[in-house]
Amino acid sequence: MMSSKLFLGLILAFLTFVGSGLFLYSRPAFPAVESFPDPVVDMDRSVTKANGMAVLAGGCFWCTEAVFEQLAGVGEVVSGYAGGKLETANYDLVSWGKTDHAESIQITFDPSSISYGVLLKVFFSVAHDPTQLNRQGPDYGPQYRSAIFFADAQQKQIAESYIKQLQQANVFSKPIVTEVSELKGFYRAEEYHQDFVKRNPKHPYVVVNAIPKIQKTKKAFSSLVKK
Repeated sequence: MMSSKLFLGLILAFLTFVGSGLFLYSRPAFPAVESFPDPVVDMDRSVTKANGMAVLAGGCFWCTEAVFEQLAGVGEVVSGYAGGKLETANYDLVSWGKTDHAESIQITFDPSSISYGVLLKVFFSVAHDPTQLNRQGPDYGPQYRSAIFFADAQQKQIAESYIKQLQQANVFSKPIVTEVSELKGFYRAEEYHQDFVKRNPKHPYVVVNAIPKIQKTKKAFSSLVKK
């Protein structure tokens, strides 16, 4: 079965070939990164010794993985599925939108270098649009929903507090639809999804959807990007 993103990539390649300047969807205006506040509630990095783990869903995991891999203090970023059951954690099922899974990434990070709250700031400001319900850009369905899967009470508190901050600051003109749910399990995606952007930088879907986010991250968070 050809995946929706691979199929979209072929369409984009065709449009590029024929010289069309049209996009397959209208890109909404997005708030400037400068309008995003630093999290008021965050983890105490001075007392946290062990590596942290964050599981986030913000549309295509190819794109979100590529954003967070750039950040200093981030070790491994794994593409996978969260929100559903083990037996339905495979791309052929998830891509139909019939499972409870969302395409997600699992981020291993060093709290002495980067905090959970800062990861959320990057998540909301450059990695995805949290006002899009059950979609992200050209990808439609609940598998592309915006979600934060918290591992403990502290992560839940930080996530809920930061969303409240963004709402009170009126950063977005539309409501934030990001769900904050308990992490019941994270399931690694198929190997061909891992590091997809690194391995396929000229893939049409990557060029249109992932590369701009990578460039935006480097520009907006230059102090956080790996040297």
